[in-house]
Amino acid sequence: MLKRVVITIIIFLLAACSEPVAETHLGQIKQKDKVRIGTLAGESTYYISADGELGFEYELAQAFANFIGTELEIIPFFSIKDMLNKLEKGQIDILASGLTLNNSRIEQFRFAPEYRSISQKLVYKQGRKRPRNFSQLDAPVTVIAKSAHAASLLKARSKFENLRWIETDEFDEAELLQGIIDGKFDYTIADSHTLALFRRYHPELSIAFSVTREEPVAWMLKQSDDDSLYALTIEFFGFAQTSGLLQNLEEKYFGHVRQFNYINTLAYIEAVRDILPKYKDWFKQYSRSLDWRLLAAVSYQESMWDPRAKSPTGVRGIMMLTLPTAKSVGVKNRLEPEQNIRGGGIYLEKLINRVPDRIQEPDRTWLALAAYNVGFGHMEDARVLTEKAGGDPDKWADVKKHLPLLIKKRYYRDTKYGFARGDVAVKYVDNIRRYYDTLVWLDENQAD
Repeated sequence: MLKRVVITIIIFLLAACSEPVAETHLGQIKQKDKVRIGTLAGESTYYISADGELGFEYELAQAFANFIGTELEIIPFFSIKDMLNKLEKGQIDILASGLTLNNSRIEQFRFAPEYRSISQKLVYKQGRKRPRNFSQLDAPVTVIAKSAHAASLLKARSKFENLRWIETDEFDEAELLQGIIDGKFDYTIADSHTLALFRRYHPELSIAFSVTREEPVAWMLKQSDDDSLYALTIEFFGFAQTSGLLQNLEEKYFGHVRQFNYINTLAYIEAVRDILPKYKDWFKQYSRSLDWRLLAAVSYQESMWDPRAKSPTGVRGIMMLTLPTAKSVGVKNRLEPEQNIRGGGIYLEKLINRVPDRIQEPDRTWLALAAYNVGFGHMEDARVLTEKAGGDPDKWADVKKHLPLLIKKRYYRDTKYGFARGDVAVKYVDNIRRYYDTLVWLDENQAD
């Protein structure tokens, strides 16, 4: 009898263990071995490049899938309304699209922990009279339907009774911004991070005023009493914060576009049109293993593509090579642009190859660019300072915080190579990244 009871219990337990616990949301995801994450297609969220799938939200979503041990199915959307409907129906598990928290969304959906913040800007084309508030608009504002921008306009109408706007599902945020450039729309509202990326190659977009202050951004889940997936998002964002993942992604996608200079950006785009064609073939020929557009961006930062450029410290030419560097790469005449470009390509490639192999792209390139400006030894000093301070010496996001310390005696006196203008090197790298991004866009879109 006892043996029979024991056998019955064992059979029951084995049966229970063999059945996957799929009643919970997380259990269903584990059973399918796939988490479905929706996002709006766009440069600040998810896009497909020559290097494959990229985007801030895409990389964060992939990290989450790795964190919970499943495959990622990324589902791009072109309509906020469609995306929210799919989430409400349970056809996707999470929305990861840089969406801000507002009252209507909080009532309808569940939000994971906040992980960044953005603000909304009213945008118009350079040349129009700048409105200072909604009462000075002389045309409707065109925004995406069911967006936080539409909600902001609805809220503003209580104060500005004559405020008019048009909601559309036909265009995404980037298309609305392009519509401003093309004269199809008079005004739109854009999120600060999207606008920062877009103005790299469209500097004529102007900000009239801020529609909102900085607002928190978070992933969205379906409203439910089931906490299984929600609890893991809390754990994941804790990990993403403490591990530096969020900081590194923020730096990768937005770290170089926080500052905008209209005159500088416009001058660069004009130089791409008027000056670059003279040297483009040489940049292509001598870029070696590098992207020729990166080499061209470095050259613009160094000399604005002036082959006779000269600094007070004696660096010369279109790539601004020092005399010792020129000799080391076989350049006999630094004022001869073809030689100088060839030497600059060799030198930059050498710097990238000197960066430790364990350091992944794009960090190894950003570190090498800093070394091009400040010297490899000083860059290494900054990495040592970073590690001593508890940062990651293999991540540009951490190293760029410590490079400026090389101008302070209490820091550089304990380094191997001493004083250096590390603050200048940080701006140098950020500028090149902007120039490179702009040139890639202009080149791939064959834009004049």
